[in-house]
Amino acid sequence: MKSRDTLLRLKRFQADEKRRRVAQIEMMIAEFSRMTADLDKEIAGEEQRARISDPSHFAYPTYARAARTRRDNIVSSLDELKGQLEAAQAAAAEAQEELAKAENLEGREKAAERIPEPARAAEIGLRMARA
Repeated sequence: MKSRDTLLRLKRFQADEKRRRVAQIEMMIAEFSRMTADLDKEIAGEEQRARISDPSHFAYPTYARAARTRRDNIVSSLDELKGQLEAAQAAAAEAQEELAKAENLEGREKAAERIPEPARAAEIGLRMARA
């Protein structure tokens, strides 16, 4: 009895942990997307001030060049996070399935414990006769 409760608590903890990980990655993706949009605005503003939008131009603003590099790094991190999100979502779904199985097993075992002894013996006899 005690080991089943421990197993069920462990499965719940694992499922909750996977869901938290998914939520954390989703928040990071949202934050990185916001940062990318902010950098795009800053780059556009700097290019407008300098009236030069060609990054290969010799007089292209240094700040805009640095902001472009930062934005490109964030975009590559964003792509990597999206891959991690897919893996985390798959792991969370798997953990949820394992939890559901453990809860089903727990429910069946508790139901079997509630069956009176003579009825349980008859049920076992029926199973053996079918096999």
